[in-house]
Amino acid sequence: MLTYALIAFAVAALGGATLAYWRIVKKDVSMPLALVHGLFAATGLVLLAFGLSQMGGTGLTTALIVFVLAALGGFTLFSFHLRSRPLPVPLVLIHGAAAVTAFVILLVVVLR
Repeated sequence: MLTYALIAFAVAALGGATLAYWRIVKKDVSMPLALVHGLFAATGLVLLAFGLSQMGGTGLTTALIVFVLAALGGFTLFSFHLRSRPLPVPLVLIHGAAAVTAFVILLVVVLR
């Protein structure tokens, strides 16, 4: 279960990195890619929550909490996108940093 969560989050990270690059360099963000990014991230969250319910553990709980915080930032960014407003670059960077932090925590737990 956790391996699939890692895969889903890795795919979401690729999409997220592309979206962040487009926002910073090109100023235009693709709605279809944003939806796919969110879908994979949400899938990873659900898989992580199931894995946590089966295995427990402080590391998994920490990863889940940080991913949920990143998701809240993602929802906020998506609301800007829906209102056709430019995404705030600082929020894009904070969202990405939180997601990367959570991913590293999850990776360390899984590889341990």
